[in-house]
Amino acid sequence: MIQKIIAFTFALALSTQLLIAQQISPTADQIKMLTSQWTGERFPDGRPKVSDSLLKRLGNVSMEEAWGYLRNKGYHNQFENDWIIIDDDRVMTGRAVTAQYMPLRPDMNDLVREIGKNEGRVQAGGTNSWPIDVLVEGDVYVADSYAKIVDGTLIGDNLGNAIYAKSKRGVVFYGSVRDMAGLSEIDGFNGWIKGHDPSFIQQMMLTTINYPIRIGRASVLPGDAVLANKYGVIFIPAHLLADLVINAEFIMLRDQFGIQRLKEGKYTAGEIDSRWSEPIVKDFLDWVNKKKDLPMSRQELDNFLKDRNW
Repeated sequence: MIQKIIAFTFALALSTQLLIAQQISPTADQIKMLTSQWTGERFPDGRPKVSDSLLKRLGNVSMEEAWGYLRNKGYHNQFENDWIIIDDDRVMTGRAVTAQYMPLRPDMNDLVREIGKNEGRVQAGGTNSWPIDVLVEGDVYVADSYAKIVDGTLIGDNLGNAIYAKSKRGVVFYGSVRDMAGLSEIDGFNGWIKGHDPSFIQQMMLTTINYPIRIGRASVLPGDAVLANKYGVIFIPAHLLADLVINAEFIMLRDQFGIQRLKEGKYTAGEIDSRWSEPIVKDFLDWVNKKKDLPMSRQELDNFLKDRNW
């Protein structure tokens, strides 16, 4: 009998400990551990805070350049395509705030709501508003809602307006939205989604905010840099962003130079499309030094060229 009481007491203590340990979002220290290779500035929640200037420059990077760079670094699972895009003429960049949804299970949903209440999260309405509450300017709300379309609409135009008011960005949902007409009228808002439907969200529950999630074939961490355009969405680890951007910008300069010289008939296609000879390298560097509209600073370019293997 005593052994049963001890076992029951231990089990009760363990379950209580687990309940206390359970969180909707990781602590700042936990996010720092998840993104430990980032050494720069961070938000109070621990997410990497890549610079606004880098995000702006990222908007000019082609999907192929970003994808190729990440593959060369060993990151093979950062891209997802086949999206429905609210405005496919516009590019969106930002910092990921992640959220995960699952099919509704009442006991777990009750626990999530209770934990959220203890964390001071809003209790009115659905838990799908909780990720919106933590957004700041420059954030992209990235959610895995397991590609549910009918009855899986995470937002309509009301929540879309709330998202844009906080983030000045939009959403990437592995799932659906409603009120497409209303969302498309929000000036500046954009979205990459898997579908849309007039139904409202039901039989779903939020499980986490700012934990790692899966978006199709991509793995996403909180604070990843997001590049979304008409050709797909790619999620860039924060610690790789600066190097990715300048590599892509340098390749764009090479391409501009090569195309110009081919049009002028100065070099053959074979000479430009293979390892450059010393005279071509010298010609390129002279061309760059005279160029007034560089995508990067002169200092950044000089530092990059020091280690360049032609």
